[in-house]
Amino acid sequence: METRFSDPSTQTLSPLPEAVSALATRLGATGAPQLSAVELTQSGTMRGSPEGRPLRFSAFQHIDLRRCAFSWHASVGPLGCVSVVDALEESEAQLDLRLLRVIPLGSAAASPALTKGEIMRYLAELAWAPDAILMNPELSWQVVDERRLRVRAGHGAGRGEVTLQLDVQGRITEVTADDRPREEGDGFVERPWRGRFGDYRQHQGRWIPFAAEVDWVLEGQPFTTWSAVVHSWEMA
Repeated sequence: METRFSDPSTQTLSPLPEAVSALATRLGATGAPQLSAVELTQSGTMRGSPEGRPLRFSAFQHIDLRRCAFSWHASVGPLGCVSVVDALEESEAQLDLRLLRVIPLGSAAASPALTKGEIMRYLAELAWAPDAILMNPELSWQVVDERRLRVRAGHGAGRGEVTLQLDVQGRITEVTADDRPREEGDGFVERPWRGRFGDYRQHQGRWIPFAAEVDWVLEGQPFTTWSAVVHSWEMA
């Protein structure tokens, strides 16, 4: 079943829990009406399994502030010969690999599991788009305690949720979920998953992490599947 997203221009922003508003303030978010997105560049390594060889990548990412949407375009491997598009736009989640940007190497068929995973990625990366905390009406929040917040979005089987862990400065330091869909064989298996942010810098009035890592947990053992540093970050 295809997952449909609401038009954010027709939605009303609900009052945020005080702890969520305080997080946005600490990160420097203003929710200024002229803002619509952030754009950043990264480089790092990625691998699909504990035994896999890490491959270097460089990437450009666009993150929407008003709805759950993003696009990540990466060049991977020797001379960047493999291109990867990982995206969530309107009702469609996309994961596509191509050689020399032309020859198809593989793609994940659209499904609620893929959409759920991409929703969870968007939620996990709110540290890179703090103004979305104030501007995205699709987000639903729950305060767990003074150091943990839960945020969810999506509908039906495509609905995703992550827990944000805050550090002593009240910034997002870790993101966790027990059920992020991981592509395995011909389908998806929900696995524990976590991301970590570091190297916070004040940039364009926001506190932005310039380093991040992502782990899958397989049979109780974590392995780092993705690690990156940010080279540029701009509001659009």
